[in-house]
Formats: sequence, structure tokens, C-alpha cells
Amino acid sequence: MPAGRSGEGVPAEGTEASGLSLAARNLGRALDEAGAGSRRVREAVGEFVEEVTFAGADEIRAMLREVLAEDWAALPAWARGLAYRLACLQRPDDAGLLREAAADLLCFGPDRDREAEELRRRAAEPE
Repeated sequence: MPAGRSGEGVPAEGTEASGLSLAARNLGRALDEAGAGSRRVREAVGEFVEEVTFAGADEIRAMLREVLAEDWAALPAWARGLAYRLACLQRPDDAGLLREAAADLLCFGPDRDREAEELRRRAAEPE
């Protein structure tokens, strides 16, 4: 059974977490608790990638807000970037999403500043 399907990654009280949110929490936990080359990490990465690949933009945004509110550093930059990228590809004209993705990119150093500025530029374009 993939990580997160067995009841790990319990959602906040009164809410029901999606498979994507559980996968994100399990990824963060696995990275914290195990070595980068461990089987648990490989499984958590695989589960997260599979879940985020087939998630809709609303589900991705909800997961990011939920998981990052619990622990801002829970997801590595590559996982956040992938999630935002997939959401932005689904909603290329959603100015709020583009600004959110740009702000997140800017949190991780200058490597992706050019992409962040492009997202900001697209968000500022009139419809």
C-alpha cells in the first residue's frame, strides 16, 4: 500500500485531506526522518509525483496552502515548484495563482528569479 493510504498524515481536525495533501505530508515526513536514498523517500517521492500529476489546479492550491500552513518548510523547493508549475499550466490566465507561484519561487534564492519575474509579468497583463 502506498504511503499515505494507510492513515498516515492525519488531516487537521474537522477537515478531510485529499490524497495529494496526504502525499505531500508523507513526502515531508519521509525527507525529515529518512536518508535521501532510502526506500521510504523513494516511495514518498513517487506517490507525491503521481498524485500531483493528476490533480486539478484547485486541489494543488488547497494542498499547498494546507501543508505549508502547517510547516512552511515541509515540502522541498522542487516539490513546490512542480506543484505550482502544474497548476499554472492548467490555469495560465489566473493572475492570483501566477503571483502566488512567483512569490514562492522567490523564496528559494536567485536560481529561479527569471521565471518568477515572467510569472509576475504574465499576472500583470490585462485580460
